[in-house]
Amino acid sequence: MATKVSKKIVSNKTSLLNSAKAKKFIVGNPQATAVWLVENTSLTFPQIADFCQLFDMEVQAIANGTFATNVLPVSPLGVYLTKEEIERCQKDENAKLEACDFEKDSDLEIPKTKTKKYKTLLQRRSKADAILWILTFSPEVSNKQISKLLGTTENTVESIRNKSHRSLANLTPKDPVIVGLCSQRDLDNAVKIAREKADNKK
Repeated sequence: MATKVSKKIVSNKTSLLNSAKAKKFIVGNPQATAVWLVENTSLTFPQIADFCQLFDMEVQAIANGTFATNVLPVSPLGVYLTKEEIERCQKDENAKLEACDFEKDSDLEIPKTKTKKYKTLLQRRSKADAILWILTFSPEVSNKQISKLLGTTENTVESIRNKSHRSLANLTPKDPVIVGLCSQRDLDNAVKIAREKADNKK
C-alpha cells in the first residue's frame, strides 16, 4: 500500500505543488499534521487532505496505519488552526479548514493542549480490529463514541459497521483494552452510555 501511495505522489507532484501555491500558506509538516488530525478529530479524509496538501488516499492510508507509520503527530493548534475552526468543519463535511494567522491575529488565544501518548505502529494497525471488536460485542456504541475512544475517524467506523471497509476480510476482532488503545474504564463507560441511550429510546 505504501509503495502505491508513493508512486501516486510522484506522478501527481506537479498538481500538488500547484495546489499548495494557490493557498495562502503551506503546512510545514503535512504528514505529521495529518496524523494528528486523523487521531484527534472526526474530520473527513478530504478535509484533512485539502488542508495538508495531501491526497485523500494518503490520509486514508494514515488512518489505516499503512502510510507515514513512523511519523510522530504534530498538533496544528496554535500554529495553523484554532479548536473552533476544527469544530466548525467537523459539523459540516463540505466545509474547508481555513488557516489562522496567529502572528497577525494577536487576539487569538493559543490553546493549551495536553500531549497525548503516541500510539505504536502495532496499535495504529490494530484500530480497525478494535473497531470490529466493539461493533461485534457492543453494536449500540455510536460511531462518534468509537472514534473518540480509539482516536480514529467516524468514516472509518461507519465503513466497518456497514461492511464497506476495503480491508474488512482481513480484520480480526481485537479487544481495544488488550492492544492498548483505551482503558477498560473508558470502554465500559462508553458501552454504559450507549446502552442507557438505547434503553431510553424504547
